[in-house]
Amino acid sequence: MVQSLKERMKEFIKPPISQVQIVKYAGASGDYNKIHIDHAFAMNTPQKGIIAHGMLSMGFLGQYLDNIACEEYNVKQFKVRFRGMVRPGDQLTCSAAIDKDEGDTVELEIFAKNQDGEIVTLGNATLIKTDERERN
Repeated sequence: MVQSLKERMKEFIKPPISQVQIVKYAGASGDYNKIHIDHAFAMNTPQKGIIAHGMLSMGFLGQYLDNIACEEYNVKQFKVRFRGMVRPGDQLTCSAAIDKDEGDTVELEIFAKNQDGEIVTLGNATLIKTDERERN
């Protein structure tokens, strides 16, 4: 049986972020800013330590949206704002709430919270129901 949209919207918990994951993301994105990869440098900044790339948490939310959309919807629009620092060891939980459901179009508010319940990434997305022919 296919799960409903609301059933697929259960929280999505990522494993704790590792320094290796951050370095791999730097390699994939080409963003080698020292705040992400150089501990000694990062300790002497206002952030007082290494922080993960904001786009890494956005990527987690994108993965979550893909799980929600399944084959029933396409993601039409996806935007975020970065609201907090994500550090090695942080465990992010992705979740969503329906803002508007018009049948074929669903607007969601999406969140990534750290292990302390602080929203570190906040955004919205629009899902469009796929045509039955696209699913086969």
